[in-house]
Amino acid sequence: MANLICQTSKYLVLIFMALYTIKCYTYFTAKDRDKRNSNLNKQIFYIFMIHFLCHIQLFINKEDATVMLYYVVEILIAILYIVLFRVFYKNSSKLMTNNVAFLMLIGYTVLLRLNSKLAVRQFILASIGLAVTIFIPFILGKFRNLKNWYILFGILGIVLLLSVFLPGIGKEVNGSRNWINLGFISLQPMEFVKIIFIFFVASSLVKLSTLKELVINAAISAGFMLVLVLEKDFGAVMLFYVVYFSMVYLATSRPIFPILGIILMVAACALGYMLFKDTLFAHIVVRLHAWQDPFAYQQTEGYQVTESLFAIGTGGFAGTGLGNGMPYLIPVAESDFIFSAICEELGVVFGLALILIYLSSFIAMQNIAMKCKQPFYKYVTFGIAISYIFQVFLNIGGAIKFIPSTGVTLPLISYGMSSVFSTLICFAIVQYVYILVSKEADDFEKERERIAYAEAGGKTRRVTQNVSGNEGISRERTRKGKEKSIKE
Repeated sequence: MANLICQTSKYLVLIFMALYTIKCYTYFTAKDRDKRNSNLNKQIFYIFMIHFLCHIQLFINKEDATVMLYYVVEILIAILYIVLFRVFYKNSSKLMTNNVAFLMLIGYTVLLRLNSKLAVRQFILASIGLAVTIFIPFILGKFRNLKNWYILFGILGIVLLLSVFLPGIGKEVNGSRNWINLGFISLQPMEFVKIIFIFFVASSLVKLSTLKELVINAAISAGFMLVLVLEKDFGAVMLFYVVYFSMVYLATSRPIFPILGIILMVAACALGYMLFKDTLFAHIVVRLHAWQDPFAYQQTEGYQVTESLFAIGTGGFAGTGLGNGMPYLIPVAESDFIFSAICEELGVVFGLALILIYLSSFIAMQNIAMKCKQPFYKYVTFGIAISYIFQVFLNIGGAIKFIPSTGVTLPLISYGMSSVFSTLICFAIVQYVYILVSKEADDFEKERERIAYAEAGGKTRRVTQNVSGNEGISRERTRKGKEKSIKE
């Protein structure tokens, strides 16, 4: 009986996952607001069902009653977040709110399967993050001149990156010195600096008017990336690099910049490999070998990649079911390779749907950026969108051996408070821009109605005046007619 429930739940999860994903895209094609809201409300039901069915599988396979307690608390916080965001910001994007809640619930569920202690820690810290970031749109509304703070953004970003080199605070993890230890918590400054970097580039591009200013902007941006190179965090270097050239292209509309960016990246990688392959690039060389032929190094540096591929292959299309696989064999499965764990137990179909959900958020962000009339927030939203989807690409690409592993987390799902908190901040910023766009659209509609009303009112007045004039002429003619009759 228990096995029947697990198998039924497994396939129902795939069905509801497909339905949720479909609603992510029918949102863009809905012709009216009521239809759009109906689709978004149905998503909440699908979230509830997927989360419930996953915990049923975990409860049966782990035989642990606390699993259902976790379920109740998690779903309550998620619903509270969705409701509060809609109440506080009536013009916010409901699609992005739903996606944030859904991705975080998936993260809690998979982490509960892999490591219950990490899952509880992630849930507590992420809930604090939700409570804090819900106020970000309100706070941004109070700061009207952020576009003038480019000097502050530049200095603050580089100083935070350099903090990892402070003795007693900075620490090295997996070959990269990109962490700081504050005693009660460890953080990756890069996760927060990427937001500051996007604000710096956006504020600089708004004021950009000459080639000299562009060169200065590029030099300071290169300073960010140079510090990341010294930290040996090459995944972050690629992320910053792609974000920078994408934002410059948006601001200038000149294809020469992305082409130049590709040429410089290839040249820098080739030169760096030749000069520093035994020092600065040593751990990158190991990852390259593991990527080129992981099975040749299966028991050493290729172990992570081979186990990741085995896990995805073992799960197949429908997965083994939560609690029935062996994702714990993948090193760092809770962060760098969590996508492989998802595919093993929830299935490749679930994994593909997850990618499409990430993509729907990216499309929504791009739509918001393109509709925004304020250049600064247009660039900020676009930069966040590129950073978000490129981070997804780096994580999943490394897990499936499409690219070498970079150590970048999967947004809102992987374990890591720095990553989760910074992603929540990014979504909150985009929500603020969405509210601005909605206000701009409402103001435009009101102005159009006012003009239409004024034009219609003007015609009415002119007609009235004409009618009054004609009536006066008629009265005058009638009076003269009467006078003539009397005389006669």
